[in-house]
Amino acid sequence: MKTKNIIKAILSALFLSAVQYASAERNIIIDGSTTVGPIAKAFADFYKENHPDVNITISESGSGNGVKSLINKSCNIANLSRFMKESEFKSCVANGVSPVAHVVAFDGLAVIVNPQNKVQSLTLEDIAAIYTGKISNWKELGGDDLKIVVVSRDTNSGTYETFNELVLKKAKIAKDAEYVGSNGQARTRVNTTKGAIAYVGLGFVDDSVKPLSVEGILPNKKSITSGRYPIARPLFMFTDGYPKMGGDIFNFVTLHLSSEGREIISDLGYIPVCE
Repeated sequence: MKTKNIIKAILSALFLSAVQYASAERNIIIDGSTTVGPIAKAFADFYKENHPDVNITISESGSGNGVKSLINKSCNIANLSRFMKESEFKSCVANGVSPVAHVVAFDGLAVIVNPQNKVQSLTLEDIAAIYTGKISNWKELGGDDLKIVVVSRDTNSGTYETFNELVLKKAKIAKDAEYVGSNGQARTRVNTTKGAIAYVGLGFVDDSVKPLSVEGILPNKKSITSGRYPIARPLFMFTDGYPKMGGDIFNFVTLHLSSEGREIISDLGYIPVCE
């Protein structure tokens, strides 16, 4: 009798472990970029329609925090709106993580202003001068006599990193600049403030704001894929190692290659990797 009870206990423990393992395998935890966030959310909605037993959790804490989550193994997928830094790669390896990049879409950083702003176009030099405080009034650029309200993404953002590298050339932003935590917050600030200027991912441009031409070129699919628009970038999902083929994580990070994935990306205002 005692032996039977022991066997039952062992079998029960094994069954419970199997259930927990299976449950863990059906969870996808995603963290990182607010720019890539809408793609991840739309992918999650689509994926769960066909795999209702899969639980997908998405956080948008910024690209830098997405990397930290991957390093700490608290997420399966890290969304980044810029490539992983060398220091981050080293931290990954030091913690037993092998980062693999998956390019899921292309994007352009749109420089946006309030629809009432008369200015239509700026050069990269103009934008840098605004953000470093050398130009502080729209009248200096052909607009109204109105103070420029400089809005930037927070420094943990991949969007900030891209803007800082391609536009500011790593120059310091003006002390009176406002920092916001997401593309959506930047868009709202510009929509509600006549003198404001900000930069957001292409998928966050709508009728509530006005995108400016940069060097005479508007950000759109044609100008970005041709390389003409000067503030463009790929968008990434990073995994720890190459995911097991046929598994949920593999299916998720390769969804952008399917016709459904490409349609989702296009509908969100981003640019598919392949047509």
